[in-house]
Amino acid sequence: MTIAQDIITLASEHDLMIATAESCTGGMIAAALTDIAGSSVAVDRGFVTYSNAAKMQELGVTAASLEAHGAVSMAVVLGMAEGAARAVDHPRALAVSVSGVAGPGGGSKDKPVGLVWFGLCRRQGEAMASRAVEQRFSGDRAAVRAEATRYALEMLKSELLNASLIA
Repeated sequence: MTIAQDIITLASEHDLMIATAESCTGGMIAAALTDIAGSSVAVDRGFVTYSNAAKMQELGVTAASLEAHGAVSMAVVLGMAEGAARAVDHPRALAVSVSGVAGPGGGSKDKPVGLVWFGLCRRQGEAMASRAVEQRFSGDRAAVRAEATRYALEMLKSELLNASLIA
């Protein structure tokens, strides 16, 4: 069984719907989940918000967050995950978000190629809990995107296995 299959099974068992909000992965996380037959029992929607305008329009990320922190930041991935979780029309949602510098260009001293931020938001009714984590991956653009996708799937599975989520 693959990690994506595990995620679909666990989410279904816990009556939870998943949303993705992706920038540098461009839909790869949603694609991995929806490659699983029957994934519609647990996958609600996926957002590919590559531009800052899309992050604001589709997910409600604020211009202030983008201006103050940049698209590759804790504040922005938290906003992306929360926006995706709010969009789910189901009482229980889990959303994952990702924004990073996949390369080969676009990096800076503060935000080098391979830097990726991940957000996760659990929503039950109106209550939400969010967290973010920063990771650095090496390799070319394809490698960074593949590792970011793998890491996001691992985050989802870990969160689904967390007893506090299921309670």
